[in-house]
Amino acid sequence: MKLGIVGLPNVGKSTLFNAITQAGAESANYPFCTIEPNIGVVAVPDERLEKLSKIYPSEKVVPTAIEFCDIAGLVKGASTGEGLGNKFLSHIREVDAIVHVVRCFENPDIVHVDGDIDPIRDIEIINLELTLSDIELLQRRLEKTEKAAKGDKGLVKEVNLIKEALETLENGNSVRNLELSDEELLIMKSFNLLSSKPIIYVANISEDDLVDDDSNEYVNKVREFASKEDAEVITISAEIEEEISQLDDEEKIEFLKDLGLEKSGLDKLIQASYKLLGLVSFLTVGPMEARAWTIKQGTPAPQAAGKIHSDIERGFIRAEVISYEDLMACGNMVTAKEKGLVRIEGKDYIMKDGDVVLFRFNV
Repeated sequence: MKLGIVGLPNVGKSTLFNAITQAGAESANYPFCTIEPNIGVVAVPDERLEKLSKIYPSEKVVPTAIEFCDIAGLVKGASTGEGLGNKFLSHIREVDAIVHVVRCFENPDIVHVDGDIDPIRDIEIINLELTLSDIELLQRRLEKTEKAAKGDKGLVKEVNLIKEALETLENGNSVRNLELSDEELLIMKSFNLLSSKPIIYVANISEDDLVDDDSNEYVNKVREFASKEDAEVITISAEIEEEISQLDDEEKIEFLKDLGLEKSGLDKLIQASYKLLGLVSFLTVGPMEARAWTIKQGTPAPQAAGKIHSDIERGFIRAEVISYEDLMACGNMVTAKEKGLVRIEGKDYIMKDGDVVLFRFNV
């Protein structure tokens, strides 16, 4: 999973990126301190792995991971190249989902590119640039596809879909809300539109608002805006996340407790990302390693096995499956089998979050 962190300059993007990836990206109080995208890979915290590794015990724990891409600050006119915008927009096309950081805090020492704090204006500036870039892309594709459709009637459906998407965008609406068939969804995905990517709005707030973010009028405006396009919203203090990133696990727990928080911003962001993209994790465990694997909800067992190795998918025979909760309640696999809690599943089995599985295969 690859998430692109976007936003206007000086909203806290690079500070947040540094905090969650500890990658040391440059962060400064002036626009465009990020030119090339910074990449950081973050292990997804999963306490289930640690507990499973003690049952076997496993030599090592291997969590699944998320790749974060810190994309330079966009400005008004980005779609026409303003502020290196075309280059930055191309980086966004490569990600699975957009993490849009919005400034929801006052601080006279940190300049805002537009002079004052207005999160909805900021969101609309970015969204407009994504939309204008998509309109230009679709217009070029329509011209090319209409010519090709004269000799290939199979492309008529694609031409009609391009026209529908163009009309939607030109009317100021989101293509995310179009009702499409499975076939149309596949075609739409091939367009790789910026404005169709799933989005999480990250409201960057001050430490004072962390415990009671409902009192922040800027955050409430972002929530109201996001509800209209079924987008996720989470609140984070990038500065606090930066402090948390310097602590070990025990210090982190104590620090969060002192702040009156249950989860770090990174934990909230990962949880929101999985929900937004419809992802789940299954688990494998043995003497060598306890490991988590991320798949799409609705993935059948053979395709899940293919995440481990293509040979396992090709030679799939069956899956021996038990839920994490059942295994932990039994304490070990022997007891779980004696109680009949380990199920034998075939090719049609749809994997669930927290499935602990052993794939049987023959190649």
